[in-house]
Amino acid sequence: MTESLELPAAGDLLAFGRRVLAQQPFSVLLGTRLQQLEPGRAVLTLALDDRLRQQHGFAHGGVISYLADNGLAYVGGSVLGNVVTSEYKINYLRPATGQQLVARATILSASKRQAVCECRVYAVDNEDEKLVAVAQGTIARVG
Repeated sequence: MTESLELPAAGDLLAFGRRVLAQQPFSVLLGTRLQQLEPGRAVLTLALDDRLRQQHGFAHGGVISYLADNGLAYVGGSVLGNVVTSEYKINYLRPATGQQLVARATILSASKRQAVCECRVYAVDNEDEKLVAVAQGTIARVG
């Protein structure tokens, strides 16, 4: 990343997060959007198209996992600054169908060096949201 990853003022956090997302080539390739970022809360969305589905028409598990991982990292970074994912576990609850995935992440516990976070991924079909996966992970501060 070319930009300093020190946390900006609270009002600038969403704009900062969007600049960081734009520096992630894989996220840009998938079309991920950061909808909300504030201390302890992050929301990312990803439009589903056929390129992101598996042979049965469901969102590919790797796409769901990617979105959960990014949600965990964003919410951890919202309180720690420059971070990387140390570890995470994901539970797939049901196949994801619809037009969009939404990842909502929160902090469970944080110290100065790491945060334990949770991310819930929902599949959206019109206005109907269904919980499709839950991830929990440890996000570690870098530097």
